[in-house]
Amino acid sequence: MRTSSKAGLAAAVIAAAAAAALAQERPESILPPGFGDAAPTPAPTARPAAPGRVPQPAPGTTPSPAATGFIQPLPSDTPSATPTATPSATPSPIDPATLARYEMPAFARRSLNSVGFATEVGRDAFAGADGGFVEALMRRTAAPLPSRWLSIALRRALVSRVQPPNGINGADFAAERAWLLLRMGEAVAARAVVQGVDNADFTPKLYQVAMNAMLATGDPAGLCPLADAGRAATGERGWAFAQPMCAALAGDGAKARAQFTALRRRRLATGVDLLLAEKVIGAGSQGRQAVTIEWDGVDRLTTWRFGLAAATGATIPDALFTGVGSQATSWRALAPGIPLAQRVDAAEAAAGQGVFSNAALVNLYGAVAADDDAPSGPTATATDLRTAYAGVDSATRMAALRQLWGATPSYGRLVLTARAAVRQPARADNADANRIVASLLSAGLDRTASRWAGAVAAGSDGWAMLALADPDRGNVTYAQLQGYDGGSEVKRRLLFAGLAGLGRLSAEDIERAAEALDVRIGAANSWTRALDRAAADGQAGTVLLLSAIGMQAGSWRGVPPESLYRIVTALRAVGLDGEARMIAAEAIARP
Repeated sequence: MRTSSKAGLAAAVIAAAAAAALAQERPESILPPGFGDAAPTPAPTARPAAPGRVPQPAPGTTPSPAATGFIQPLPSDTPSATPTATPSATPSPIDPATLARYEMPAFARRSLNSVGFATEVGRDAFAGADGGFVEALMRRTAAPLPSRWLSIALRRALVSRVQPPNGINGADFAAERAWLLLRMGEAVAARAVVQGVDNADFTPKLYQVAMNAMLATGDPAGLCPLADAGRAATGERGWAFAQPMCAALAGDGAKARAQFTALRRRRLATGVDLLLAEKVIGAGSQGRQAVTIEWDGVDRLTTWRFGLAAATGATIPDALFTGVGSQATSWRALAPGIPLAQRVDAAEAAAGQGVFSNAALVNLYGAVAADDDAPSGPTATATDLRTAYAGVDSATRMAALRQLWGATPSYGRLVLTARAAVRQPARADNADANRIVASLLSAGLDRTASRWAGAVAAGSDGWAMLALADPDRGNVTYAQLQGYDGGSEVKRRLLFAGLAGLGRLSAEDIERAAEALDVRIGAANSWTRALDRAAADGQAGTVLLLSAIGMQAGSWRGVPPESLYRIVTALRAVGLDGEARMIAAEAIARP
């Protein structure tokens, strides 16, 4: 689903609702005829008038058109109210602003100047920045990023209660933040940011992002508080279908069926998009039909299809995930409606992107271990993980770690084993010392990893990672830098860039190494100038966004060492020293 910001996931929802696909007839009801239908309303029986009298309206009343229909006029001898000398005035309509004060008192309203749910960065992370510039940075950021730790740091900034930059509405700023979080795979975080804005403050942009956020988490019920206003504000077809779905989920089956029938006749959607909406309606109270979803002929996965399928338990073919961005893999890992066994592989990939933590991933495998119906593959992994934590001795635990890693472990598998690796004693004779250090640092366990400083070989990857990540490490000499091989010139240049950015090389050694490795850390352009300016102004959020712009690559091998140097330097300038060290160490662990 990697799209431009103007097309994006919101447009995918609109397109999904209107996509031309093979029209399918509504499945026949499996219930007996008449079962579940509302009982017909009997026509009211006219009240008999008094003998010999024609029914007349009560004194002082005017017959209404309904008098000739189902509602019968009252007999003339029915007592009527005594008229008052002065007629009562017709109540004037209540001012909406006054009504709003009673529906949502001032003390309960949330400010648009502090939308978010965390305090990971200060309120002034974007203070003083130009709103249009920050918005453009968010839209230009291609996600997911190659760095797990930069993704984590950026997520923390985007979900924090921060003051909007100059010239941008707080609700629109929340929409831009949630939109970027969705592209990063952070569906749950995006939804939380959207829900941090009161319904009365929603803008058309936020309505568009809100629909994508709810669908990405597999929760169409989250659309219900916004459905009516969202359709009125945007006119999008997705909100039109949200209305009957929400009516069904609220227990009003008759209203849901009537609204859905009207939309179906207008052919606002066809094929699998229509059937998925009908399946949600059928899952609500008084659902009348069992809808079977057939994916034959469906050539792409949209947010609409993903969200409704995840909500109703419809299995999405794996082939459809191959044609979308990797953020959809993270959505799949986070969606509670998808069975655990179908989420474990996606969860490991999401951990490599920073969406899943070590603790969350271990908990997921714990749930798999407790599931008697789980497939053998995930169950075997859960068993090895238990042994890596609770084996009888270090040799048994190490054997389990090697089983989990295999010949070439993914970064997500290193994240999974991080806290199990803590139980290994630091010994120089351990052939997997480098992997243990990488695993520990993948979860940010820098001081635990530093215990291996005397166990890793000089010039090895483990030595290089600790030279970057150890919070108490001093300077590295030029000779030590030259002694690092790393297996590739790319890693040598990244190590130099990280050490220089962290200030762990002398000025003379920086100059010598920059010339020897051809790393032009002093080069300036519009990106470096913007990054330096944001760092000087203390705008941590803007620095993180610009850092993401500097890492627009598919993997660490595509990240220029000059960019890494600038990113690490800027992060340290705004007080993000820990994140700077972890990003620099990750550059050695992953290429």
